[in-house]
Amino acid sequence: MTGLTNSSLINAKNNVPEHQRFYQQAYKAHTRLWMINARSRWYMTPYLIVLWGTFGATLYAAGRKVTGHNTWFGKD
Repeated sequence: MTGLTNSSLINAKNNVPEHQRFYQQAYKAHTRLWMINARSRWYMTPYLIVLWGTFGATLYAAGRKVTGHNTWFGKD
């Protein structure tokens, strides 16, 4: 048995059915898939800040460009 690690021989419990029940129950309650996990708020908060921040910066820069300014700040 050379080449096998100890972790490949462990007789561990299969947790997949429990995870499936958890996700299916949350999905039936109309929870978005990316918000089901307990850590989702930690993942989504920085993502949404960056998403809406870049969207706002894009609109600001586009508005500046339309009004004839080529820089972010100042008169020109």
